[in-house]
Amino acid sequence: MSIVTLVSGGLDSTLVALLAKEAGNVQYPLFIDYGQRAKQKEFEACQRAMMLLDLPPPHIAELSGYGRLIRSGLTDRSLRVLEDAYTPGRNMLFLLTAAAYAERVGAGAVAIGLLHDESCIFEDQRSEFLTAAMELLRMAVGRRLDVIAPLKEFYKKDVVELAKQKRVTGTYSCHLGEDVPCGRCIACLEYRFGD
Repeated sequence: MSIVTLVSGGLDSTLVALLAKEAGNVQYPLFIDYGQRAKQKEFEACQRAMMLLDLPPPHIAELSGYGRLIRSGLTDRSLRVLEDAYTPGRNMLFLLTAAAYAERVGAGAVAIGLLHDESCIFEDQRSEFLTAAMELLRMAVGRRLDVIAPLKEFYKKDVVELAKQKRVTGTYSCHLGEDVPCGRCIACLEYRFGD
C-alpha cells in the first residue's frame, strides 16, 4: 500500500513512519508547517529521521497562515504553551492536507501519530474523531481513503518503550523550538507519563 505519512520530527510520527516501513508500505512523508514555533527544529529532526529510516525527504505543506489566524501557545510566542496549547482544527487540517496530497500521488491511506484516547487532551485526538474524519475525507477527495493511526491504542510510555526497542533516535518534540527542550510544555511533559 502507498501512504502519505504525516511526519513532524517527533517521536510519535517517526515511529509511525518506521512501522509503516516495516509493513512494506511505500511512503510519501509530509511535514506540515502550520506556523508552529518549533517549525525549524521539528523540520530538521524530520529530515534527519527520514534519512535514518531510508525514506524519501519530507515534502512541506506551507500553511503557516493558519498559525497566524488560529493563534495558540504552539504558534504565538506571546501565549504560554502549557495553558494555551489548544489549536482548534489542527489535526483535521493535517488530515485534509494529507488526503489532498494522497489524491495527487495516488496513495490509498494517510497515517497519523495519535495516541490512546485516555492520553488525549483534545477532542481531535480521539477514535471518534478518526472515524468521522475518514468519512469526511472520503467525501472531500471523492474516494475511500484510509486513516491509519497505528499508535491509537498506545499510551506515551508505550511509544517511548517501543521507540527504544526499535532504536529510534534524533527526534524533537518540544513545542518551544529551542535548542534544549524546555521540559515544561505538553510535548515535554508527555515523556513523564508512567514514571
